[in-house]
Amino acid sequence: MTTPLPYLTAEQVTALLSPREAVEAIEAALRDGFDPATDPARTQVELRHGHFLLMPSDIGAGTGIKIATVRPRNPERGLPRIQGVYVLFDADTLTPTALVDAGALTALRTPAVSVAAVRPALLRDPAPLRIVVYGGGPQAAGHATTLRSVLDGHREISDLTHVVRRTDADLPSVRDRGASRAHVHTALSGADVRVVGTGTPEAERAVRAAHVVVCATTARTPLFAPDLVRDDAVVIAVGSHEPDARELDAALLGRAQVVVEDVATALRECGDVIMAVREGAIDVGELTTVRSVVTGETTLPADRPVVHKGSGMSWQDLVIATAVVARAGRPH
Repeated sequence: MTTPLPYLTAEQVTALLSPREAVEAIEAALRDGFDPATDPARTQVELRHGHFLLMPSDIGAGTGIKIATVRPRNPERGLPRIQGVYVLFDADTLTPTALVDAGALTALRTPAVSVAAVRPALLRDPAPLRIVVYGGGPQAAGHATTLRSVLDGHREISDLTHVVRRTDADLPSVRDRGASRAHVHTALSGADVRVVGTGTPEAERAVRAAHVVVCATTARTPLFAPDLVRDDAVVIAVGSHEPDARELDAALLGRAQVVVEDVATALRECGDVIMAVREGAIDVGELTTVRSVVTGETTLPADRPVVHKGSGMSWQDLVIATAVVARAGRPH
């Protein structure tokens, strides 16, 4: 390697690939035959002040690894909780070809997978959509923006409610997240955008009326009562990849069609699923996968909730990194 590796910044990542294109890239990889069950498991390495997350994958013409750090107390210093870099390699020679900002990559690929998992349920009814998003971080903003991008021209978003722990403190970050992508409130122009506090009557009313509920928090216990969720609602939970943390009550999963990225990964990393199985609310055989939804093998029901629980997998980062680097005109 005689020349410096190109580095794609967070601003370049968000400018090069739209949320809709990210969803399409995820769907294309699954339709082309990739099986997420073959993806290497995430490795966690403990550090003095946090931990490393190492996420390697090998698909098609690309091979890569995301190296991320998790420092739980960073937000107190005005720094991201998760930081890192993605290293892309040529699959044949294993020569490094590019570096990509890992935070922006994760913020783009996670909602892309979520929306791919439930897209048929989102598009089957043309009526205006009411959305509730729990959380005030990048994933909360990313899911709202990705939903708007994919639904544009198909379904109007009439109402968006952000539910956060500290309404006054979190309002600026929720509304103004991201410098190079349209802000959430402008990306959802025409929608009524509100911010309410967790556990308030306003939050409960919003969940009861919502067609889509997104959970993107660090919560370790359920965020809302399961009976608040409509029978025709879509619920997305992406806040944790820990087996002892959950954002959703087992009773909700018990009455829903549950969509996971990979069954083995869900039973290893997804506390929402692990605890629901352990408590007898669902059976492992009832789980379906994002791949099955995307390929049409699974038809999502219209008479009970659809729940997608995601923890993030290595192949997703590689798919989006490859697409971003290709769009930039870099070798990959």
